Amino acid sequence: MKIDLAKSDKHYYTASTEPELRTFDGYDYLAVAGTGAPLGPEYSAAVSALYRAAYGVKKLAKAAGQDFVVPKLEGLWWVDSDRPPLSVPREEWLWRLLIRLPEAVTAEMTAAAVSRPVTVERLTEGPSIQALHLGPYATESETLARMADFMATQGLTMNGRHHEIYLSDPRRAGSATKTILRHPVRPSR
Repeated sequence: MKIDLAKSDKHYYTASTEPELRTFDGYDYLAVAGTGAPLGPEYSAAVSALYRAAYGVKKLAKAAGQDFVVPKLEGLWWVDSDRPPLSVPREEWLWRLLIRLPEAVTAEMTAAAVSRPVTVERLTEGPSIQALHLGPYATESETLARMADFMATQGLTMNGRHHEIYLSDPRRAGSATKTILRHPVRPSR
């Protein structure tokens, strides 16, 4: 039976359309970092490299009796500026694309299947506000505004990078897109 994190870890892969507070422990990921617009040339090359590595790890895991469904693509997004992120040109956005690894994947498997520019990283976000965004990426600002209001009413502030989990294929930016938006948080001072 294949490991399917989307089915076995509902805490991680489901969200309400209304912002809520959850806690996320440490998870291992395949990762690749870059700069530029979503779906631009560097981004597209990074996605290809990431999936190549993920399917290489999957092949080794399957041979070891630990087959898994390759999890959803995720992204951490930020800007190197004091300006509001959505006011920064998309070509200046920084990102780290991620694919989560099941616990059954060993260091030996990743060492055998992963090569530059892909790395293996552990991410611990801890307390986080998240919400499910339904609709095109162009309207994410509406969901982000509700998340910011929720953080303010709870006395919380951002404590990490904006995190997106693409439940729909990000290359298809139609109106049916589903994306979990997540912000690690800490108490405001």
